[in-house]
Amino acid sequence: MKRLGIVVGLFLLSFMVNAQYADDALRFSQVYYQGTARSMALAGSMGAIGADFLSASTNPAGMGLYRSGVYSISPEVSTTMASSVYNGDLSNDSRTIFDLSNLGYVIVKPLSANGWKFFQFGFGMNRLNNFNSSVNMQGKNTLDSKLDVYRELANGVYYDEIEGYDPYELYPAWYLYLIDTISGTVDQYTSPVNFGGVLQQQYIKSKGSTNEWIFSFSGNYNDKLYIGATIGLPYTRYFRESSYSEFDIADTIPYFKNWSVTENLTTTGWGINLKLGMIFKPTEWLRLGGAFHTPTYYWSMSDKWYTNTTADLVGFDSYESILGTFDYDMTTPLRAIGSLGFIFGQNAFVTLDYEYTDYSKSKFSSKGYGYNEVNADISSVFQQTHNFRGGIEYRYSNLSFRGGYALYGSPYANNLNDGKRQLFSAGIGYRNNDLALDFAYVYSTKNENYYLYTSDNYQTNPASNEFKSQQFMVSLRYFVK
Repeated sequence: MKRLGIVVGLFLLSFMVNAQYADDALRFSQVYYQGTARSMALAGSMGAIGADFLSASTNPAGMGLYRSGVYSISPEVSTTMASSVYNGDLSNDSRTIFDLSNLGYVIVKPLSANGWKFFQFGFGMNRLNNFNSSVNMQGKNTLDSKLDVYRELANGVYYDEIEGYDPYELYPAWYLYLIDTISGTVDQYTSPVNFGGVLQQQYIKSKGSTNEWIFSFSGNYNDKLYIGATIGLPYTRYFRESSYSEFDIADTIPYFKNWSVTENLTTTGWGINLKLGMIFKPTEWLRLGGAFHTPTYYWSMSDKWYTNTTADLVGFDSYESILGTFDYDMTTPLRAIGSLGFIFGQNAFVTLDYEYTDYSKSKFSSKGYGYNEVNADISSVFQQTHNFRGGIEYRYSNLSFRGGYALYGSPYANNLNDGKRQLFSAGIGYRNNDLALDFAYVYSTKNENYYLYTSDNYQTNPASNEFKSQQFMVSLRYFVK
């Protein structure tokens, strides 16, 4: 359930709504840098190396290492595979998409032979995250049903007021007789499934991304100090279809075969942030980098959603809800990055990045709704996170061989969930004077628990979900003298 409304959007059922907002806060705050194939082959660890368009989104001082202009474009194919175990039953699903992870152009202006030698301006796009996944969870529940949650939420609400109380789930359930008033009452409810014994299935298919449009400025001082700044304009698009179903597979529940509720949600929004960075080269073999990212302020987040509920009792019927809309603002946390680069002549380098962020600092705001309770829940559910990235490149003639590893720490406080993500990468590149062609393969894993529903008195066992992702990326870079 995404949003609950009284007539035009007053929010109720705070526990379930707040849990959904916490999910949203994490989704739009997490960053898994996806720029060029070169940077992805190094697991995104470009903080002290630079001369790659991803630098504009990590450490913009890295743009200061460009000595000639460049165009870059990076298409990719990615597949996300999900395995789920719920009450002992195993389910698998996958989703494959084709998209663009980078598009950029850098202009380089020589200034002088000494002092400030070069000025660079970059414009383009880097992908910061993608939301493409498909997961199917199913298993038998002998204890309760989601209709028990509906009954619990509806109890105390006069039946003529249910539509205004919740037009998205409770009213459709009441309209289709999935919940009904107990005989002799007007605000107490029963359902045809009172003692569990159903096969439960939750299918969630999502797509979308956060793409950051970039205006980057940088400079090179005597090939020793590089500084840079980026104005980032991230645009988020998120689409989700979430379908929950229950089946009487044993045919033991009178007048009941199955029911389902499907929610379709679209979220879009623009944000703005500022990134500042520097790289210092004390010797030819060592580079030290640091960057600071301000919080990202999303000033125009917009949700649109509706539900479709079906019921097969004595006959089949369905009900589609009204379209719900809501606009709000969101602030995601700041980031700080420290980097080391070890240079071995013209043939090899090793690069290391450390990144700090605190997901408990994500905040929502809106003119028409108070978020104090929601923001307090976010502060208690999430924590500070420490991320590590490393990469190595070896160059032989016109060929470069690359590998990398990244560990993104769990955002959840008090071991509420797992959520940490590991990333393994490899790649190869070819470059002549004007052209570079790079390939990368990235494999990542993440484990998380998911509850099909939860309330004051009812909660399913967690579904244990394992997500594995494979990305195949190619980049074409054309250098302008």
